[in-house]
Amino acid sequence: MYYDIIIIGAGSSGLMAAVAAGKNSTNVLLLDKGDKLGRKLGISGGGRCNVTNAKDIDELIKNIPGNGRFLHSSLATFSNYDIMAFFESLGIALKEEDNGRMFPISNKAKSVVDALVGEVRRLGVHIKVNSPVAKVIYEEGKVTGVKLMSGEIVHCQKVIVAVGGKSVPHTGSTGDGYAWAEDAGHSISQLFPTEVPLTSREHFIADKELQGLSLRDVTLSVWSLKGKKLITHQGDMIFTHFGISGPIVLRCSQFVVKELMKSSGTPIRLTADLKPELTLQEVHDQSYLLCQSDAKKMVKNVLKSFVPERMIPLLMRRANLQEEVTFDHIPKQEWMELANLIKAFPIRIHDSLSIEEAFVTGGGVSLKEVNPSTLESKLMSGLYFCGEILDIHGYTGGYNITAAFTTGYNAGRDAAESLSGL
Repeated sequence: MYYDIIIIGAGSSGLMAAVAAGKNSTNVLLLDKGDKLGRKLGISGGGRCNVTNAKDIDELIKNIPGNGRFLHSSLATFSNYDIMAFFESLGIALKEEDNGRMFPISNKAKSVVDALVGEVRRLGVHIKVNSPVAKVIYEEGKVTGVKLMSGEIVHCQKVIVAVGGKSVPHTGSTGDGYAWAEDAGHSISQLFPTEVPLTSREHFIADKELQGLSLRDVTLSVWSLKGKKLITHQGDMIFTHFGISGPIVLRCSQFVVKELMKSSGTPIRLTADLKPELTLQEVHDQSYLLCQSDAKKMVKNVLKSFVPERMIPLLMRRANLQEEVTFDHIPKQEWMELANLIKAFPIRIHDSLSIEEAFVTGGGVSLKEVNPSTLESKLMSGLYFCGEILDIHGYTGGYNITAAFTTGYNAGRDAAESLSGL
């Protein structure tokens, strides 16, 4: 059996590669090892499918801290605005939410998946599900086909590997493509979890003292082993039974994980600023005046209107303040320490959840070995990579899916156009 182009993996990047290839070639095969196309896409954005982000290109790339600059060439051809126009052309009306996130007005990921799969079918792309690939076949420096787990060999001129990373494995992303890349001579940069909840052995975590407590509109900072601030994000977070999670924790996680990889077991320090809109002195003065205005009450009761109530006993213990203290007996040094803790509450992080439990895989096929305009391998003619298998990772919020769609589109387009040129 022969096809011009074989695309392995029917996720975000694979489906978009199939669209781009199908527009330019009539002999394209899309293979997926599962029984359902677009599984990860169908659960993205909390089941609503955040199809892209409306920020301008420079801002978009800033939100892909894992090698986002590699995407300049891809985005020049197929940008986030082109992604929006593409889905609108399929009848998927979009709406913009906070921070530029673009969702279907239907709020249903299924509508996006159905439209994308429908377009792939309309373009005449052959689809084969329940067809896991054993290996990609290379001969004399070029791709010649793929071997399925069933033993069947399918010949082709171009193979686009779009099988994802190792995150969310129940959707089919189990890291199959890394071995195929290595067989072609590619190097794989170290894989690690990103956009992942963090674990801590702090007493207040182990004792579940704060479990379930959400902090709204705080800032979270990550500190290097040498005491340098690596990153700060503002937003919401939550204390869990194992550590911390929530939007800003996920955004900070890749910096924590990278630092943990260097730390030989030393925990990484994070600090949460519970009052980012106030200076340290303002926190000190405002909390002091608050207690003065209700001088007969115990401080712990007055502070309920200033900081989250469940944190007060912990904050006071750490500042060496007696729980029963009233305004008249507030010690100066300890009150300043309380203000310091409100501005920089320390949380030691010992680990993260596993790469399988992460939203995104960090690391992947080395970008030095991939052409940024075409996504073709520099080492093996006719081999392309797109999506999460590449060493590219961004924050949640439509950035990773944008990287998947733009690399998929460019890989599919080049594979087909180079064949028509031949």
